Amino acid sequence: MPVITFISADGGVRAVEAVIGHSVMETAVRNGVPGIEAQCGGAMVCGTCHAHLEADFFDLAPAMEEGERLLLDCGDHQGPTSRLTCQVRVTEALDGAIFRTPPSQP
Repeated sequence: MPVITFISADGGVRAVEAVIGHSVMETAVRNGVPGIEAQCGGAMVCGTCHAHLEADFFDLAPAMEEGERLLLDCGDHQGPTSRLTCQVRVTEALDGAIFRTPPSQP
């Protein structure tokens, strides 16, 4: 199983095993990762699963679609490697990926 690491805004680190094909958001919620609120449950309407994917892994993640880009543009703390974790499916290529959660969600 791939391992994904989440780093919270306060510096807390949690590495968790992820199931291939599940979303990174599902992985975070299932493991109680702080900073991933996922209020809409992955319907891509709230933006509360936003995180910054480390640049080394950004191009290895599935491509971002326009709806995700538009929702991210409406939120806070976005940057060049921002992703909605509900839209990133776990693959072998993401083994070792690091997601940093912002100080707050929308």
